[in-house]
Amino acid sequence: MNTLLLEVAEQITDDTAAYSTSLVAVYVIGFVAAAFLGSVAWYNSKRPRGWENKERPAAVPDLDKSEFINNEPS
Repeated sequence: MNTLLLEVAEQITDDTAAYSTSLVAVYVIGFVAAAFLGSVAWYNSKRPRGWENKERPAAVPDLDKSEFINNEPS
């Protein structure tokens, strides 16, 4: 009886460890993606006072806003 309980507990622990690792990986990847997309949105938006003449970082792509604003539905 005791060995059966130990086997079940070991199996649950192994499954939980894999699940925890996957969950942490999803959170980390999601945070990095949100930070990157937030940076792109920040640098392509109207800048607050004092930031108007600051240079855009090389990692942030320059988006042409006219492509998004003046498109008519097909």
